[in-house]
Amino acid sequence: MTLNWKIGGVALGLVFFLAVLLVKPIGVSTQFVILDGIVADIVNPDTVTKTDEGFTSTNAYLAKSNGKYAKSVANPMNYSFIFVVAMMVGAFLSAMMRGGNGADENKLPAIHYDNFGDTPMKRYAIAFVGGVIVLYGARLAGGCTSGHMMSGMMQTSLSGYIFAAGAFAAAVPAAVLMYKKG
Repeated sequence: MTLNWKIGGVALGLVFFLAVLLVKPIGVSTQFVILDGIVADIVNPDTVTKTDEGFTSTNAYLAKSNGKYAKSVANPMNYSFIFVVAMMVGAFLSAMMRGGNGADENKLPAIHYDNFGDTPMKRYAIAFVGGVIVLYGARLAGGCTSGHMMSGMMQTSLSGYIFAAGAFAAAVPAAVLMYKKG
């Protein structure tokens, strides 16, 4: 089952518009920090504490913004966290509807096989390392591509356009270096 890219683009735009209109702009990288905080709080229950003023944390990042992130760690069932979990579930369901994880040569572009072969572990390693780099950069920038670029540009934010230009200025040379063959 393949979705036409034009229909997919319009559908994505409508989802973003509805999210901003009904809830708030979409952004997800902070929720990975919240997940880390949940794990840290399980390992060390003193990581997040409730005070008379709200929530705080022994972790400076979670304690910032008047304990907003610490509160999200203590009560993770909020729109943003559920949105991130739903994205992962949706990606999994999409992969299964397409017939699996892409191990078949017809699932990935030929240029990938020309450069990296057809070893699934190599493909998973590349995806994992790329994800870590992108998430690190997102936290360094104080937000992710969905927050800065997609939601930001939709709201005509100058920083969204600057972030998008920077993302493409880094992505194009990286792709050229990674995919030398083809």
